[in-house]
Amino acid sequence: MGQVLTLEPARAWRADQARAGLSVVFTNGVFDLLHVGHVRYLQAARALGDALVVGLNSDAATAALKPGRPLVPQAERGEVLAALACVDVVVVFDGTDANDLVGALRPDVYVKGGDWGQAGGKQPPEAALVAAYGGRIAYLPYVAGHSTSALIERIAAGGAAGAHGARAHSRQARR
Repeated sequence: MGQVLTLEPARAWRADQARAGLSVVFTNGVFDLLHVGHVRYLQAARALGDALVVGLNSDAATAALKPGRPLVPQAERGEVLAALACVDVVVVFDGTDANDLVGALRPDVYVKGGDWGQAGGKQPPEAALVAAYGGRIAYLPYVAGHSTSALIERIAAGGAAGAHGARAHSRQARR
């Protein structure tokens, strides 16, 4: 099980990993309403190195990036992420990009989803920094059909994939 750390303990942890010769992978995001797309992405990121650090947008940063969010407070989002076997450390950060955190931790591999880094498309703001210190940038395939926004829309509409089956099962259980 991982741990939620503030910046200074995370720096010390990172230094320990470097001394041990272990490669550190870093990714970041909001991770509001954790779903299978997130889990698959985080597992794939972790497979790229020896340890995975997740930079978690704070509540204030999330609200600036995604009006009306987060739905889940940062402390709870961090706790859920840290409970995943593939996550070693979670660090909450306040910026709308993770440049300061990436600069402090200098991960060996910086990971973003496949919706980033396409030719002519949006580039992660942290990519230039990672390249400048010699880190590697990896883009993982986007898990189609799985997004927090789509999940929120399904909930707001009063249903979800498989909800009809769940209601039918519930009716059957009451009989």
